[in-house]
Amino acid sequence: MSKKNTAFYRGNTQVSVDFSAGEISSDGAVVLLEKLEKKHKLINYFSQCIPDNRDPIRTVHSIEKLLKQRVFALMQGYEDTNDVEHLKNDPLFQDILDGQMASQPTMSRFENSLGKQGIFDVCHAWVERYVASLKGRKQIIIDIDATDDPTYGKQQLSMYNGYYGQFMYNELFFHDGHTGQIIMPVLRPGNSHSNKWYVAILKRVLQKIRATYPQLKIIIRADSGFSCPAFYQLADGFALEFVIGMASNEVLKRKVKRAEKAVGHLYVREGIKHQHFITHTYKAKSWPKAQQCYTKVESTGKGLNTRHIVSNLPQKDGRTIYFEVYVKRGETSENRIKEVKNMCFSDRLSNHGFWANFSRLLISSLAYEMFLLLKSSIGKTNVEQAKKWCINSIRVRLLKIGATLKKTKRRVYYQLSKAFVYQELFRQLITQ
Repeated sequence: MSKKNTAFYRGNTQVSVDFSAGEISSDGAVVLLEKLEKKHKLINYFSQCIPDNRDPIRTVHSIEKLLKQRVFALMQGYEDTNDVEHLKNDPLFQDILDGQMASQPTMSRFENSLGKQGIFDVCHAWVERYVASLKGRKQIIIDIDATDDPTYGKQQLSMYNGYYGQFMYNELFFHDGHTGQIIMPVLRPGNSHSNKWYVAILKRVLQKIRATYPQLKIIIRADSGFSCPAFYQLADGFALEFVIGMASNEVLKRKVKRAEKAVGHLYVREGIKHQHFITHTYKAKSWPKAQQCYTKVESTGKGLNTRHIVSNLPQKDGRTIYFEVYVKRGETSENRIKEVKNMCFSDRLSNHGFWANFSRLLISSLAYEMFLLLKSSIGKTNVEQAKKWCINSIRVRLLKIGATLKKTKRRVYYQLSKAFVYQELFRQLITQ
């Protein structure tokens, strides 16, 4: 009888496998997420913005519970609503959700229930929450960037984008350049240009900020896809400072031709690295006025690289603006978008309806905001290596812990694995 569970032999040692270990969950740290939510009430805040038009008599799961289930599952690495089939017997998820988990059809109906007005309400609440967090700050940087989300089905407004060469959605993000907060996420049709809608959206964000903090210094930072006449008009109207990338054109090529020739002769030909900055004014025909332009002509050691930026930052030269302001958007914007897209699964927009996919983007962004709060808590601990973790590292090293659940009449015990490496970090976080 003992040989029935034998899987294989390791030399002369018999290796057996069975299912007698009890109810063990691989998501032991979900209790940490529950405490994080109780402290900050982020999911509770957004659940109050979502209308509930269901029949109360037939309603089993509240909006807050549905949103909590979806966000916590994303944070634990479960990408889709179908994953509830793998979690329905998980004792820890059942405990934090007060019993039975919502089924996949219920979660799908929830994602499709928001509609256009519900999405707008959540977006307004998102910006208002950000504005409320600005108390005491004298300056903010708003990073603006977009990313592609390839589509493979028949999603509404999934269209072909010639720049990316694929059918896709176009996701637009406004980030805080200091804290990493998402000021607002926006889903756009696949054929959208980078600057589509963004000026109108940015204007509404600025109006909310200026209504509460009229003297706050605001710097806008974005790449060349967001340089357009409407933005420069907006910058004048709201007294904005900005650093915007600029795509090359024939006029700019003529302006820097002499410098490129000199750098090519002195450095590129010899394979020597060198950077040369030029300051000049530039005005496209559609622009309301000329702007200060800075051009970096660089010998990379392997060839010539020329980059243009437009900026009105006072008392700074081109080198300082480029390296101390502009290139930092790679960390504060582009890497943050990678975390939302690849680690919080905002690229899983596989519903048919456009507004349902917009709601998925919002839920993924909410999971990112929860991770941001968790990162802030980690920053208050004395575990220095954990302060550098990205979202994937936090998930794998901190959240995915083997655990069992034990309940008595008055207590609930979460018993985590003795082999867990970061026990001290977890203790510090759970007691904050």
